[in-house]
Amino acid sequence: MNSKEIKPATVGSGAAQPVALTLVEVSRACAVEIGCVIELVQEGVLDPQAGAQPDDWRFSEAQLRNAVVASRLRRDLGVNSAGAALALQLLDEIETLRAQLNVTAAAIAEDSA
Repeated sequence: MNSKEIKPATVGSGAAQPVALTLVEVSRACAVEIGCVIELVQEGVLDPQAGAQPDDWRFSEAQLRNAVVASRLRRDLGVNSAGAALALQLLDEIETLRAQLNVTAAAIAEDSA
């Protein structure tokens, strides 16, 4: 994401708050039509933080990353939204397993020392 393209407002005031991107901002950041982002929400790839209507939806930075990956999968590999949702789920699972492996390896190294 190019920081010059999107300057989202933060939610709340004072202490650091998560970034809250609008539907339009996510659409622009992914270089896709708004309808594509709505489809990602319908498939469960994205979960808006607030609002019942698309104009009120807000997305976190983590959701923006998911939207970017999903839109690239769709554009570059021809994966449909359901396939992109599955791919993101598997990527999250791999990340979790790697973190667990690192913790286990560190514990083994500590016990060996």
